[in-house]
Amino acid sequence: MTTTLFCALAFADVERGITFLEALGFTEKAVYRDPDHPEVVLHAQFDWRDSGGVMFGSSKADDPHKAGVGQARCYLVVDADAAVDEVHARALAAGGTSLRDPVDMDYGGRGSTVLDPEGNQWSIGSYPGE
Repeated sequence: MTTTLFCALAFADVERGITFLEALGFTEKAVYRDPDHPEVVLHAQFDWRDSGGVMFGSSKADDPHKAGVGQARCYLVVDADAAVDEVHARALAAGGTSLRDPVDMDYGGRGSTVLDPEGNQWSIGSYPGE
């Protein structure tokens, strides 16, 4: 399956952002760094299984096409209710902050919400949508 929808992020500390994404379970597809400044990521793609992903780069104040840090909201669907608790715990261990601890949802499934180290909001849930 080809990914057709990505969440777009920007990180001031891109290495910390990568660590957080890996803790959630994303895998690196591509990372393109500035050859003169390897700490700057020009573009990166991390995949979520075979059906989604995120694209991101280092935040630059002079780039009108990049969103500021801490402005994205993402919903990450996991396989089972127990996985919500596991992913939530890994996110906290990677520097995230809990906004909502794992809880059973009224509409089905289980869910939680964390902020990544730069303030992007990640909802983690077992509810796959309709």
